[in-house]
Amino acid sequence: MPHPSPPRFGIMTAPSQVGYQDVLRVWREADTIPEIEHAWLFDHLMPISGDPAGPAYEGWTLLSALAAQTRRLRLGVMVTSNRFRPPAMLAKIAATVDVVAGGRLDFGIGVGSRPGHPPARREYEAHGLPFHDSTRAVASLAEACTVIRRLWTETEPFDFHGEHVRLAGAFGNPKPVQRPHPPILIGGRSGPTLRVAAEHADLWNIPGGDIDDAVSRGKLLDRYCADLGRDPATIVRSIALQVSYDRPALTRAAIGEALDAGFRHVVLGLPAPYPDGVARWVAGELVAPSA
Repeated sequence: MPHPSPPRFGIMTAPSQVGYQDVLRVWREADTIPEIEHAWLFDHLMPISGDPAGPAYEGWTLLSALAAQTRRLRLGVMVTSNRFRPPAMLAKIAATVDVVAGGRLDFGIGVGSRPGHPPARREYEAHGLPFHDSTRAVASLAEACTVIRRLWTETEPFDFHGEHVRLAGAFGNPKPVQRPHPPILIGGRSGPTLRVAAEHADLWNIPGGDIDDAVSRGKLLDRYCADLGRDPATIVRSIALQVSYDRPALTRAAIGEALDAGFRHVVLGLPAPYPDGVARWVAGELVAPSA
């Protein structure tokens, strides 16, 4: 049975424990390789692995710089923590990046870090950010998606009186280049997050690992779509897989499993430090055999 659409491959360069020039080198190279269609950063304010005092760049600021240095790649943050920035401010940031990129932004968003992950949890206390429970975080995500889309699309100021988001005279200008708005990618695997994805997402991403779990989560997303009267095929299935430079066959096997399971948007996480020519290596060793 033929796949409904060709797979789209991209890379992820976590902007932590690396320098700006390292990330820029990889993105510039990838921008010249048609087999690599998209590129991503993550959204952490402090390292979540390696040296806890090492560098970690702010994702959206770095993304804007990389948008100005590339011409072809679709790009985004996988995924933005909705806990870090008020949604109206995030809508403004994202619209600005889409303008800088000439309409190449894929807008990734999620609930934010897991409460039980201490290296991620510490960044909230270190930056004076509140860390609410998961129930509130998911409800806030749903309201954020509603507000952000309205700011990108509505032509008159509006008020919004949600349980967690309250705006008066909200208005976004400039609008994003893409119409009606940049694609919205929601990342996560929990049932409540999948319910939000069923309503708001154009793409849904799950971190790789257990492919059976990923498939079961996809079926749950299908059920939530059915509850809403939405065709689940309108949500592109995306998966993030970690690359092994030393054992590329393992990565190719993981890619094959993901494609067979219906994931058509594949994000390949590149461990740092990045070897010279890593983007071309990814295209030749991982993408070409799997496409």
